[in-house]
Amino acid sequence: MNWSENLTLLIIAGIVLLLLLTWIIRRIIYRGQRIRSEANPQKITIKDIDQMQDGSEFELYLYNLLDQLGYDEVHKTTGSRDFGADLVFVDRLGRRSVVQAKRYGANHPVGLGAVQEIYTSMRYYEAERSIVLTSARYTESCRILAAVNGVKLLDREDLMELIRLFKSRRLDEALELIEEDDHEPIETWQSRRRRT
Repeated sequence: MNWSENLTLLIIAGIVLLLLLTWIIRRIIYRGQRIRSEANPQKITIKDIDQMQDGSEFELYLYNLLDQLGYDEVHKTTGSRDFGADLVFVDRLGRRSVVQAKRYGANHPVGLGAVQEIYTSMRYYEAERSIVLTSARYTESCRILAAVNGVKLLDREDLMELIRLFKSRRLDEALELIEEDDHEPIETWQSRRRRT
């Protein structure tokens, strides 16, 4: 092989490498754009949420929703070191809130663990409020524990209402749905014990 054959092979290898690199970069950019567009609160429906591949897509959607609702200091926590909270934001009254997002199938109820995790995360994030927001429903024991501990639960119906209010630009009503304290008084173990 002479130097001209080596040069030809080198040029061909360079072109192939350049094409491969271009393809890889385009795939990465396309995937990022697809995920961002899929998380656009104006475009998302409950059916889209049900078809999300994992919880991180749901968290990204909720991050964008809270941000577009106008909340201050909206943060998405990082992966396995989130200490039980997926999102942190400051509401209209200046209260820091922590959110745990649970994207489950409509027939898969959220249990006690979600309430326990979000409640205990409040101290780490110095939050005044805690919220669990799901695309499903809650078990009865989860509802009781949330009520006793002041954890706000937003279920599938609430999520659909939130989406509807946001898309119809009724932002104050959407904010109220998130911020209202609607805990029903619940009888605790101690109060039941005193009664008997």
